[in-house]
Amino acid sequence: MFLSVSMSKAVHHPPESIYNLIPREEEKIHKPPRYTSKFREQVKQEKQLNKASNKTMGPVKVDMPSPDKYLQKHSKEPRLPEKKPFTYGDEVYSKKPPVPSKTDRPPMGIHTRKNFIRTNAIENIMAVPRIPKPAYTDTKHGDKQLLETSGLLPKYIKKKDYGQTPEYLQQRREEVQREQEEYDKYVKERMKEGAMKQLPEEERQNILQGLKKNWDELHHQFQGLSVVTDTASKKYRKEHLEMKMKQLEKDIELLERYKIIYIANN
Repeated sequence: MFLSVSMSKAVHHPPESIYNLIPREEEKIHKPPRYTSKFREQVKQEKQLNKASNKTMGPVKVDMPSPDKYLQKHSKEPRLPEKKPFTYGDEVYSKKPPVPSKTDRPPMGIHTRKNFIRTNAIENIMAVPRIPKPAYTDTKHGDKQLLETSGLLPKYIKKKDYGQTPEYLQQRREEVQREQEEYDKYVKERMKEGAMKQLPEEERQNILQGLKKNWDELHHQFQGLSVVTDTASKKYRKEHLEMKMKQLEKDIELLERYKIIYIANN
């Protein structure tokens, strides 16, 4: 029993060798240079141009408070409005005139020579007859509705600007055309400098056919997968194929949508 315990506690050393006595030089690991993008300065300039002055945590400059305006006691407590004498609404705006007193006498003995019958007759004779508003009847009981608001009259097609392009659409079209001209001018300048070139139509078609062929191969592999994804490897393979197919679909849509493509000469 004592022997087994002593053997289990024994320390095993590696075999001695004279080569271990020779000091070895430490190999220094040289790290590759840190990657720096060539567009770093351009991104900094664009960020500085697009940066607004107040898009931070508060305004840029804050005025320092005056030492005379220090916080006083009860200064931030809500203050009630000043007291006003209470009055009922009837006292200010009476609904009915007051009852006349017994000493008030109405005006009496006032006569007029105006002939109201003749005045009314002249006003009616000289009055312009009213033009009845056009209406339509929609029930058998004779219920009338205004014709102007019914939508039955061709009111909008008689406008002066009917059938013409609105002004805001013309302005938008001019802005798009101006932006397109500026972009074409920029592309021509870059092509003259040799920084960009246009992708030929034949090469575009070849790339498009190659992408479609790759998508067909991935789709064939995807159709051959197991229906039940009960293991991690099956799940990973299915997700990997779906990701590749989605990326190919985006590339195919990009090439089919844009007929003219420019590439950089790097």
